Amino acid sequence: MNAEHADLYRLLVWTSPSYPIGAFSYSHGLEWAVEEGSVRDVATLVDYIGAVLERGGAWVDAVLFAHAHRHAGDDDKLDEISELASAFRASAETALEARQQGAAFLLVTRRAWPHPQLDAFAECHADQAATQCVTMALACAAHGLPLAASLGAFLHSVAANLVSAGVRLVPLGQTDGQIALARLAAVVSRVTAAAPTTDIDDLGTASPGLEFCSMRHETQYTRLFRS
Repeated sequence: MNAEHADLYRLLVWTSPSYPIGAFSYSHGLEWAVEEGSVRDVATLVDYIGAVLERGGAWVDAVLFAHAHRHAGDDDKLDEISELASAFRASAETALEARQQGAAFLLVTRRAWPHPQLDAFAECHADQAATQCVTMALACAAHGLPLAASLGAFLHSVAANLVSAGVRLVPLGQTDGQIALARLAAVVSRVTAAAPTTDIDDLGTASPGLEFCSMRHETQYTRLFRS
């Protein structure tokens, strides 16, 4: 296997639904949006996920992913980025979502795709869970995967997981799910291009509707998802 194919293979594995990080159990507040009726078809599902990617938690993660990838060899800087990523959450459930998936990603990747940088990071952060955007960025940098492809794969995995949740919740057909992913391709492309050029000091969100859904989901009477 040549280097290009090896890189692609890693990214496909790490962002596959079968990678055991529990992504299937989180909806990023989408479950409440379906419950109260603002997400009810393909168009509104695409709008919701597009907001997550361009103005919400995934936008924050994309910018911090890019910075973590660049500073993977600087322990002090990477620690700062990791602390910010853990704190940059508006609700308890989105914090849980990011940290538990981050911890699971680090655990399984150290076993299946070991690297000394991952071991050192895990040792330094044994008492505090890092978010998935940081742990995956570090793994990609440690294994020599380019930033653009790595970030694009990460954002696609976010979109694909939320589409899968939407298909189950609305519910929608499997073809509708693929239509949603096709429509989100341009959004993923824009965020992949914009995030690496964004300074951390300029980082912020503008998604009060998403945060409202997440907080309402915390007390939703019946629910399938953890966020």
